[in-house]
Amino acid sequence: MFKAMRTLAAGCVFLCLTGFLTVMGPAAAFAAAAGGQRPSAATQQGSQKLSPQGSERVSPQSQASPPKPSVSSQPADSLRLSADAAVLMDAETGDVLYAKNTHKRRAPASTTKIMTAILGLELGKPDEIVTVSAKAAQVGEATLHLDPGEKLTLDELITGALVKSGNDACVAIAEQIAGSEAEFVRLMNEKALLLGATDTHFTNPNGLPDKNHYSSAYDLALMARYGLRIPAFAAITRLKETEIHFLQPDVIMDLRNTNKLLWNYPYADGVKTGTTNAAGKCLVASATKEGRRLVAVVLNAPDRFGDARKLLEWGFDRTETTTLAQAGQIMGDYPVPGTTAVPAFAAHAVRVSLSREAVSGLSAKVVWDRPPRLPLQAGEVVGRYEVWLGKQKLRSVPLLSERAVSKDWLGRIR
Repeated sequence: MFKAMRTLAAGCVFLCLTGFLTVMGPAAAFAAAAGGQRPSAATQQGSQKLSPQGSERVSPQSQASPPKPSVSSQPADSLRLSADAAVLMDAETGDVLYAKNTHKRRAPASTTKIMTAILGLELGKPDEIVTVSAKAAQVGEATLHLDPGEKLTLDELITGALVKSGNDACVAIAEQIAGSEAEFVRLMNEKALLLGATDTHFTNPNGLPDKNHYSSAYDLALMARYGLRIPAFAAITRLKETEIHFLQPDVIMDLRNTNKLLWNYPYADGVKTGTTNAAGKCLVASATKEGRRLVAVVLNAPDRFGDARKLLEWGFDRTETTTLAQAGQIMGDYPVPGTTAVPAFAAHAVRVSLSREAVSGLSAKVVWDRPPRLPLQAGEVVGRYEVWLGKQKLRSVPLLSERAVSKDWLGRIR
């Protein structure tokens, strides 16, 4: 089969590792909470709407429903996207900033290769040598034009799958990792469920049309967000052009990324295109500006690159990530019978991403789940710090006891 390549000396492709950095943009209303001050006793007993610094004591019976992703107040059709389904997600927090048919099941086309690459990178070794099978070489549509018996490393195959969208490379990856394409697909579906992608079902590793092969804008954003935390994945998907080295025969193949957003949007740094008649034009895109990364997904979008750019620009201009609590920050005083209250601190940082207009609608409260009894261990979970946007709970972080409290054999508290 024809293969565009030129002979060069053997070499390695060095991929630039990208950091997964974000910056916070705290609103003035959160300054005290982020600064390490604890809510006053009066505030903890309050029952009115609170600033993020404030909190209220709530009994365990009054627990609300599990948190859901925050959604900006901007209507989904205000940007007049051509996409049938779209989502904009903050890569650090996972908050949904913009939504349109986010859970609608659609053919994902080659955006499927995001999951294939994730498993290839997690379960394989970059330098392991793969021999192309006859089955892999027979795969059609977008390919690397692989021939049976050719040899190249797993890393090169993953690069070919993500940059050139090689369907044949995906089958070769699947067979190398799992022994068969069918077993690899089982692993893909298992991984999707572990990531929370419940609107996804794969039947192949490359996205070729099948009525039982589907995903959603939200699920693809979850997968991309996860993949971008893998340095090699992030490095490959940001490449405009590169080359892969075949070991047998000893040749080099030039690759050009199918993601045109990398050329026409200066902050773009990934991720994957996809196109079939069933799926239409699709794009999972990422961009990083001033340390903050956003992920945009547009499915069945005639103007996929324009849609993605609109979403990303809107996200950087109209939304922000806000810190409400730092890890280890004292968030309240846990009442202990017979002695002074014990400070309770946040188990981890609390950060949310949402539109700037919605920041003023945030509120927070402390919920004491543990009955006030002794002994109390240091680091024991005594409650939780909840962040709300109206009636929607956005975050819930465990609160831990700062010190231990017990009674000696004479009944004295110590």
